[in-house]
Amino acid sequence: MRSPPPPPPLRLAVLEADTPLPGVDARYNGYHGVFKDLFVRAVDPAPIDSVLTLSKHDVVKDLTSYPDLESIDAILITGSKHSAFENDEWITTLVDFTRKAIAHPRVRIVGVCFGHQIVSRALGVPVQRAEAGWEVSVTETQLTPAGQDLFGGRKTLKIQQMHRDQALGVPPGATLLASSAICPNHGFLTPGNLITVQGHPEFTSDIMREILESRRAIGLFTDDVYESGMERRSEAHDGVFMARAFLKFLQEPTQLAEPQ
Repeated sequence: MRSPPPPPPLRLAVLEADTPLPGVDARYNGYHGVFKDLFVRAVDPAPIDSVLTLSKHDVVKDLTSYPDLESIDAILITGSKHSAFENDEWITTLVDFTRKAIAHPRVRIVGVCFGHQIVSRALGVPVQRAEAGWEVSVTETQLTPAGQDLFGGRKTLKIQQMHRDQALGVPPGATLLASSAICPNHGFLTPGNLITVQGHPEFTSDIMREILESRRAIGLFTDDVYESGMERRSEAHDGVFMARAFLKFLQEPTQLAEPQ
């Protein structure tokens, strides 16, 4: 008896909400490339094209670059130096598109950092500056029971962080996945629909170093924030492990409603 053919690769549209700093951009050619590198490591030794095809969409510079929802399986909204609560045209356009994607019966959504906050805003959750300030570099997060179920029973995850904005709550129908001392909402899940994380599973030590150095140079980071981040940027973290959880979420069969 022949085995069934493998499923076709998932079609993931990467919505780039920023351009990386020059060193990172030269190496990866945008955040699309940064995430492709993450998923290559997550599926190794399988070839990435057998699991996932990624398309690149610069939603900051080109408001017409959005994918046709009927031609993809999922979207991933990247991080950004911008704030999700701002009302620049490209941000409000992204929020509107995200609402359409969330409402689609088949397309799934992954939100990372700024993307997590955009999904929150699209679902009516306020986003604002955190009084506690910046959360940077490798940081331990505490998983909720739902997060523990999703991440194989683990109670904590260490993930690279780079944010001072926060989503102030969890949308109706979603379940909180993790928290930290600085940020109560580190991501949430609606099974079969969306998953978000406040951290950056895609960031490497080198990416974090360039961001830390750049932001200290322009006075955005104090010496204390910079030095603390530099000390922790090379610690072991769970970015690849989190990427595998994303893939599992994306590969789960769609549960179609029974006819009434």
